[in-house]
Amino acid sequence: MAGMRSGAMLSRRRLLASAWGAGALTVLGASSPAISRSTAALCGRARTGGRAWSSRRQRPRASRTSSESDFTAKVLLDRLPAGQDIFYRVRLHDIALPMISGDPQVGRFRMASREKRDLSFVWSGDTAGGWGIDESRGGMRTYATMLANRPDFFVHCGDNIYAECPLEPEQKLPNGEIWRNVVTEEKSRVAETLGDYRGNYKYNLLDHNLRAFNAAVPTFAQWDDHEVTNDWWPGMPLRVGDADITALAARGCRAFHEFTPTRQIAAERGRVYRKIAYGPLLDVFLLDMRSYRGPNSDGKQESYGPAAHFLGPAQVAWLKRELGRSRATWKVISADLPIGVMSFDAAAQGDGPALGRELEIADILSFIKHAGVRNTVWITADMHYTAAHYYDPNRAVFQDFEPFWEFMSGPIHAGTGGPGMLDNTFGPRAVYQNACSKDQGDDLAPCFGLQFFGHVEIDGTSEVMTVTLKDVEDRALWSIDLAPQPILPSKSA
Repeated sequence: MAGMRSGAMLSRRRLLASAWGAGALTVLGASSPAISRSTAALCGRARTGGRAWSSRRQRPRASRTSSESDFTAKVLLDRLPAGQDIFYRVRLHDIALPMISGDPQVGRFRMASREKRDLSFVWSGDTAGGWGIDESRGGMRTYATMLANRPDFFVHCGDNIYAECPLEPEQKLPNGEIWRNVVTEEKSRVAETLGDYRGNYKYNLLDHNLRAFNAAVPTFAQWDDHEVTNDWWPGMPLRVGDADITALAARGCRAFHEFTPTRQIAAERGRVYRKIAYGPLLDVFLLDMRSYRGPNSDGKQESYGPAAHFLGPAQVAWLKRELGRSRATWKVISADLPIGVMSFDAAAQGDGPALGRELEIADILSFIKHAGVRNTVWITADMHYTAAHYYDPNRAVFQDFEPFWEFMSGPIHAGTGGPGMLDNTFGPRAVYQNACSKDQGDDLAPCFGLQFFGHVEIDGTSEVMTVTLKDVEDRALWSIDLAPQPILPSKSA
């Protein structure tokens, strides 16, 4: 394992303990339509080869760890009771000497219910971007705050790591104080090798807040750009090294799937987009706006083609199909980028009619309207501030859609930025936003308190959805109650 340097020096004993512990173990509920609601996957990492055994009511399951996967392993648990709290124990056994084992690691999670009951979840994005673990300041504290909310699950909207953002041992703060990062070898350079990418995930697992969170809250993970490099797209040329981004993207994708509790989908290895069926009140649609896009450009394409791809034709067709089939009260669409915030690598490129990547968004929004899909809500992160956007066709240039909300919240632990500009293509209005001021500038350190997440609660009786934007201190900054509309008979095949 890579050595440590300071910032904050860690003993070898403690570093090894961090490699396989409650924090290196993550739990996951049903992660794709192919996985039943009675199935969950546990994800963990050991510091050496062995066999990870998990038990739940005397029904053990095993998975082997090896250097091939950097000693990560996933254990599938099946026939789990719906709507129940599941307590589990995982122990690592030596393959050659099975009588030798490590200390058991314990955790818990809650399965989705088949009945209508109260449920809640949290979402955010952007972990360890520009600012690492300063243990004297409590580490990645937003994970502890989210854990205190006791959510049923967590949606990580992307930027699980910042592979191209190496850390220095010390960073000077605007107030003259010093931020002292824990620093590892892999986190001291821009990621290029598979080991570098893996090292970014291992770095995050050194944080005690994240480890405690992982042991108690199932995570549904998406990715965005920083899991590979900033603003990347398939086929992007590189100035040095590999001819294009393909090899780096493959390494980043492999590390993402090794270190997050995802399940491989047989139809497409490495696929990120999927649907989480979380009982009769909620379906969550996790999108991938990175893997199938066309090149970053001015976004002015008037007709749809490869240059205007964002989700890509196959993912758009999948999303329409699954939205049309959904009978859940609420359909939450989790995107790794917002719709209407202008950004070079996002959809919104300026006022006016739908162009470029906006063509796919227009197509999806129009489908939702004409297929009679009710109660859609979008959540996202990426922009390093929190906001509530209301999209109104009466304010929009493209008007063939029903009004909807998009809630944006982040970062979990990264530099905070200023508010972005909204374009008028889909008529967004910033009903609320909280970001850095001009005086504070961009990339404001986490210690200044502008770290954000969103909390969603659905009442099992009234089916009302309450969305609350929160900060690292668990203050409710803004909140809204959304009453569901009646579900119409499905118009899709």
